[in-house]
Amino acid sequence: MMTSLPQSAQPLVDPQGRTIRYLRISVTDRCDLRCRYCMAEQMTFLPRAALLSLDEIAIIAERFIARGVTKIRLSGGEPLVRRDVGDLVRRLGRHVGTGLDELTMTTNATRLESYAGAMVDAGIRRINVSLDSLDADRFRYITRHGDLDQVLRGIAAARAAGLAVKINMVALAGLNEDEIPAMLRWCVDEGHDLSLIETMPLGAIDEDRTDRFVPLTRVLADLQTQFALARDSHRTGGPARYWRVGDSKTRLGLISPLTANFCDGCNRVRLTTEGKLYLCLGHDDQVDLKAALRDGGIEGLDVAIDIGLSRKPARHDFRIASGAAPAVARHMSVTGG
Repeated sequence: MMTSLPQSAQPLVDPQGRTIRYLRISVTDRCDLRCRYCMAEQMTFLPRAALLSLDEIAIIAERFIARGVTKIRLSGGEPLVRRDVGDLVRRLGRHVGTGLDELTMTTNATRLESYAGAMVDAGIRRINVSLDSLDADRFRYITRHGDLDQVLRGIAAARAAGLAVKINMVALAGLNEDEIPAMLRWCVDEGHDLSLIETMPLGAIDEDRTDRFVPLTRVLADLQTQFALARDSHRTGGPARYWRVGDSKTRLGLISPLTANFCDGCNRVRLTTEGKLYLCLGHDDQVDLKAALRDGGIEGLDVAIDIGLSRKPARHDFRIASGAAPAVARHMSVTGG
């Protein structure tokens, strides 16, 4: 397979004039948890033969770097369940400081205790950990079978290895909304950042998302009665808006696709584990980069990327309504967090 990386292609600019600097890659749609807001309990995953090889993921990622992407996030599913994912991390990590500003990962931390040191050695300096409760029984209910102690050991190992940790918490009415202040206090005590996320209408699940939707406008108003929060201009390349928590080092981020649309500054595209490039989390438009690479090498890949960018919409179309179909049929684990 062709692996050379010519540098002459045009920068990645969409029809709205937004420059794409951020690529999110789902290295697998599989996960060792079954979070209720994300997956159905009985999931059908892609056959392994349909997936990009790790070498193909690296070639595509390197082409995006050559065309101006400066940040890559590896996600899933759970990226650490894919065998040999460490090889991909090491290969992409070599580009940090020579085209790539940052390589990060989103993980559920169930396997982080074993991988944290290797991730630092490979060039990762910051990770996001999905954690929706600090109560062991509640955590097990939300994830259907997760072990909170295992996750906390992974987070501790990450900090010991030198990784900065940001906690991602999906706000869920009737499940963990009452725990949000305690989660923020824990993050302040532990030195973690916290991002709160509104549940998104992606893929069919076993519950009605309307029953679980919490507007973050309400959450923020409540937190402001308990914490000294000041707006912070900090940006990580993602959609969060940030607040500084008192005189601590903790930042509170709000990711609110439904109550505060963040599309105007979107700089992201997403590559699925089967090689589909999605231009928007909330739309089904995509191009097949796996086929383009296998059939046409780097030149074919460039053509497909350009076709995809020409289709990037101005904004998503997320809505929450009782009984309504999800915005798109695919689950978050397919597209990547």
